Amino acid sequence: MAQNILFICLGNICRSCTAEEIFRTLAQRAGHGDDYHVDSAGIIDYHEGELPDPRMRQTALRHGYRLTHRSRPIRTADFHHFDLIIGMDDRNCDKLRRLAPTETARQKVVAMADYLRHHPEADFIPDPYYGTEADFEHVVELLEDACEGLLEKTRHD
Repeated sequence: MAQNILFICLGNICRSCTAEEIFRTLAQRAGHGDDYHVDSAGIIDYHEGELPDPRMRQTALRHGYRLTHRSRPIRTADFHHFDLIIGMDDRNCDKLRRLAPTETARQKVVAMADYLRHHPEADFIPDPYYGTEADFEHVVELLEDACEGLLEKTRHD
């Protein structure tokens, strides 16, 4: 049975949609694509229906990831459907825990940085929206690291 993983950031146009595609790609390359159902959403609905930020699409493409996800907000049903709900930063995780309809749902919320293996200085995935090209690049590098760690952890649980 596939594991259902939902990645969350504020608007679902930079970090969470990139994490979704990186994780999907890594799982497929490892021969485990069918073992996962992945999606992403945002805390807010401001960008609902939009493609990811063009700067993030360009940066991700340089790393071999094509971002085609359309932004959507998190829904109550997501707390029932997904096994893991992964926030990009503490504010995302705190909001998700407040939105969770049950204690069981709250326990599904984890931080993306918990899966980092090669960036001990990072305790969250920063929002690059108001940043530079280097900030977008840094986020992709962090997400590649964290998605590798997540894949490794979920394969051995």
